Amino acid sequence: MTVTVAIKALDEEAHIRAALETALRAVAPLGGRVVLADCGSRDATLAIARSLAATAPLRILTLAHREQRSCGAGAQLAYQGVDTPYFYLMDGDMRLREDFLAPALTYLEAHPGCAGVGGTVIETLIANEEFQIRQAAMAHEAHRREGPVDRLDGGGLYRTAAIRALGYFANANLQSFEEFDLAARLGAAGWSLARIDRPAVEHTGHATSGYRLLWRRFSSGRMSGAGQVLRAALGHPHCGRVLRQLTPVRVGGVIVGWWGLGLGLALTGAGAGQGPALVALVALPVLFLSLRRRSLRLGIYSFCQWNLTALAMIGGLARRQRDPASGVEAREITPAVPGVPA
Repeated sequence: MTVTVAIKALDEEAHIRAALETALRAVAPLGGRVVLADCGSRDATLAIARSLAATAPLRILTLAHREQRSCGAGAQLAYQGVDTPYFYLMDGDMRLREDFLAPALTYLEAHPGCAGVGGTVIETLIANEEFQIRQAAMAHEAHRREGPVDRLDGGGLYRTAAIRALGYFANANLQSFEEFDLAARLGAAGWSLARIDRPAVEHTGHATSGYRLLWRRFSSGRMSGAGQVLRAALGHPHCGRVLRQLTPVRVGGVIVGWWGLGLGLALTGAGAGQGPALVALVALPVLFLSLRRRSLRLGIYSFCQWNLTALAMIGGLARRQRDPASGVEAREITPAVPGVPA
């Protein structure tokens, strides 16, 4: 086998069949296999996977300890199930394009210094503020365009040998930004990443309202990922890349300074000019973000999002981490099928 498609999932019963079936069709011409890395689903995700594993080259792994679930743990679990020279990582709410793997493999074989290659991520549901902002950002963000990139958001095809040289694929402590953390470590080790102008996956976003989704991610710790990435990088060669390239870290620092300015104005007394100054201090960022998003509604949402991101970043930076090189404990629950390799 040449390639494994690894899918990380948690409670994805609405999407997992499509994710698995498109992955299985994509690897079929290449003699590959699919690995489902489940983070402790309590819905029908595993039942659906088991039904497909009865007749397909599908391996099913799950976390031994559900309480350790995180985006980083799911990605690391997916990697630990890989024994092929190349593997593609995707989420359980994605559908893999069947014609992407072949040109991606060709690119990696032609560029031995490249550790991973991604394609275009197509958003199919942009019902709330977050995904509307994300869709607009895709047009101008450098790491979304064809050519060398500093991360592979939305999944990518990786060279297994490059990951083995690092010791681990994803930091299991991370609640988010695990792909950026990997890219920063690869870059510090001398590897490059690239994106080709080919559709790779279709992603189904959340239909939940933007503010409800924002609060869910904040209260669950998902938004603390930037701070966790920074803490893990301290004292390591890739720390500079994190400080320069991870936007929530840079913007979070600006927002903390903005908080300090506001607090300073508030503590200097109730002079005649303090009230208007404080109003301006709040209004100007909202105005800037509204102009940038070309929408007052999205500007106000971004203002709330960045303030919560900065607060979560501080929490992530303060959170202790266990050694990421220790990986995660896993259980294999692939049903035994006569005639199908385990």
